[in-house]
Amino acid sequence: MSTSARRLPLFGVPAVLFALITWQVLVHGPLLRLDARLSRALVRPDGFSALLSDLGDVRVALPVTAAAAWYAARRGRADGADRWWLPPAAAAVLMALVPAVVVPLKEWTARPGTPVVPPAVGYFPSGHTATAAVAYGSAALLLLPWLRSPAARGSLAGGCAALVLGVSYGLVRHGYHWPLDVVASWCLGTVLLATLSLVADLSRSSRRTSSGTPSSRSGPSSPTTSSGPADRARSRGSRTNRSSSSSSGSPASS
Repeated sequence: MSTSARRLPLFGVPAVLFALITWQVLVHGPLLRLDARLSRALVRPDGFSALLSDLGDVRVALPVTAAAAWYAARRGRADGADRWWLPPAAAAVLMALVPAVVVPLKEWTARPGTPVVPPAVGYFPSGHTATAAVAYGSAALLLLPWLRSPAARGSLAGGCAALVLGVSYGLVRHGYHWPLDVVASWCLGTVLLATLSLVADLSRSSRRTSSGTPSSRSGPSSPTTSSGPADRARSRGSRTNRSSSSSSGSPASS
């Protein structure tokens, strides 16, 4: 099965779930009543939850992605990759897509906030959650190829996931967002990160193909490779020995 086929669920399942939640928000469906009950059970505003939610602010998350993109670009260029610029550029495009997608959705759905925030609309989906998911997830995807140790790779992936979950918990716990606002942004972030993962795979496969092609000057099939005098002498001696051995062992000489 190809890489694209294996990643189809990362596009299809979150996209369908996102569409379902958005539909429920638009029609004020029964899922919103469950959402409200869950919110009432979870909301306990405090300073710690507010601090966690701030980790999804673009002023905090964007520099993390920028630093990861700079490092990945520098390493990719030093490694001689043909498309070293592609994954960092894709990460930058995805970060720009977050407000381009989230802001119109907020205006379209016009969902009110929880009872603990001032009366307003435009809370669906959660912009802080989407920003955190794409920013920290992109940073992980950009840096993972350059980490050789399984422990380091696991720590990076786990740390980025913990940051996203921390932001999500803080937003719901403090009452800044309904739980479904956060879940919808998880779905949106998963689709965007799956796209970045495909772009990163394309860049790595291009690098492997390029490095695995023999050079026309030094490859094993090069017809222009010259040999020195000693090599030519050994070659003549080898041919003489083979000819002598063939003559002594032929049926005509016995």
